[in-house]
Amino acid sequence: MKNRAPFALLAAVATLAACADSRTDAKVAIDPARLTTMVQTLASDEFEGRAPSTAGEAKTIAWLTAQFRALGLEPGGRDGNWTQPVPLLRTQLGAPRTLRLTSGERSFALTQGSEIYVNTVREAGEIDLDGAPLVFVGYGVAAPEREWDDFKDVDLHGKVAVMLINDPDYSAAADEPVAGTFGARRMTYYGRWTYKYEEAARRGAIGALIVHDADGVGYGWPTVIASAGESYALAGRDPAGELALRGWLEGAFAVELFRASNLDLAQLRRQARSRDFRPVALDAALTANIPVAITHAASHNVLARLPGSKYPDETIMFAAHWDAYGVGAPDADGRTVRTGANDDALGTAGVLELARVFAAGPRPQRTLVFAAWTAEERGLLGSLAYTSEPVYPLATTVANLTLDILQTAGPARDVLLIGEGQSDLEEDLARAARAQGRVVTPEALPERGLFYRADHFPLAREGVPVLLLMAMSGGADLIEGGRAAGDAWLADYMRCYHQPCDRWTPDWDLRGATQDIELFHMIGKELANSRRWPEWRAGSEFSAIRATSAAERR
Repeated sequence: MKNRAPFALLAAVATLAACADSRTDAKVAIDPARLTTMVQTLASDEFEGRAPSTAGEAKTIAWLTAQFRALGLEPGGRDGNWTQPVPLLRTQLGAPRTLRLTSGERSFALTQGSEIYVNTVREAGEIDLDGAPLVFVGYGVAAPEREWDDFKDVDLHGKVAVMLINDPDYSAAADEPVAGTFGARRMTYYGRWTYKYEEAARRGAIGALIVHDADGVGYGWPTVIASAGESYALAGRDPAGELALRGWLEGAFAVELFRASNLDLAQLRRQARSRDFRPVALDAALTANIPVAITHAASHNVLARLPGSKYPDETIMFAAHWDAYGVGAPDADGRTVRTGANDDALGTAGVLELARVFAAGPRPQRTLVFAAWTAEERGLLGSLAYTSEPVYPLATTVANLTLDILQTAGPARDVLLIGEGQSDLEEDLARAARAQGRVVTPEALPERGLFYRADHFPLAREGVPVLLLMAMSGGADLIEGGRAAGDAWLADYMRCYHQPCDRWTPDWDLRGATQDIELFHMIGKELANSRRWPEWRAGSEFSAIRATSAAERR
């Protein structure tokens, strides 16, 4: 079966079907056949991999807008628009003129992508560092609420901060004082590379390098270097934009570099797990002169809304990202279009199905917003742009419910929870799952920080309670085959993650994805017709942020 169809014909068919099925909530349910049809469209080669600021974007935006309009929803952007502009900055590093580290009597000629990987999001025509000193700052964490400060007021201006990935307690033994301070194996935001770059920039560093550790970050060196010197940011709005250079040191090379400075990296790792740790200057300096090509581009979020009947100023948001990776190098089968069928055409189809079901039912008391974000694959930039200039006040946004990668292997006995312990939306998820005869299973690999790697996260950072459904967090307990079959599905999917083989196939069984989307319908419907305001748990990094706007919620 081909997964390509004429764009105009599919759009017309979907529009007619949507209009024909707008009856009552009792008669309309999430439909796996509709999900299939929408994924076949969005993940067809005609959409060119849905990369931002391409012809594929134009087709995607037009198609999504047509679907929302056909459902009878209103434009959700400002001034009656269906879209929200997202200004993007793209930087592409050229071949380094100079890339060298000196340490003591040794000089290391570096190869981009071998011993080191660097990029930048600063708007400058070149990276130009001349003997910038390196300073090891442990895990690069400043967390006052945990009485933790790796920096100890050391001046980093003009210097390159070198730091470890993940949290200070990630590798700690149970009897170490730090154990449990940052959630043990569950990564906090302090463990994410994005936070570390931002903190280094706040401290005045000219550069930041993270020591790669596959276990700590959840992926190998090939994933680090896959972007080939290309980076994206929100134009003028990146918190780490003041860094002239940022990137990674390959793990084995980092050990050698520290040894050249008469330092033992393994010993420093242990020392960095203490509140008493102080930054350590390496006898090392980085010289880099690399040309940078800068491009400005415009992309767009798509926003639709269903106004609330009683509390229209209070919003519940359902979201997914429409973008994928566009056209790239041929794979083993000669395919170049990275169609992103599961990541995240399926999630986007789920948002459309939620919009259809809600539009067909009684008008909710609170306003429902349906968002399709751009540039998630470039660093959550679409949702970050939204939180920079929110259309609906974040203080009165009840919750954000995000779909990003759903399993396609059939119905399951459980639903996977990412970010356990964050908010009481987890209780909503448990109740909805029980209504389906299912249970909630916490994610299998919390140290990978999936909670911080999807489009709900920029909203979480601004205090909005969030819930993410993502099948990458472990194998589901499938009705047919159990956990072993779920693990096998996940392993097979991960081979196609961000690759051309993430495509729709006739083997997909979307009954399980349908179950998960229905969970969001149940949760959203209850919240939309109640006076509840979900809260963050006391131990969450985001509870204090939400508390500052408590007076704005009735």
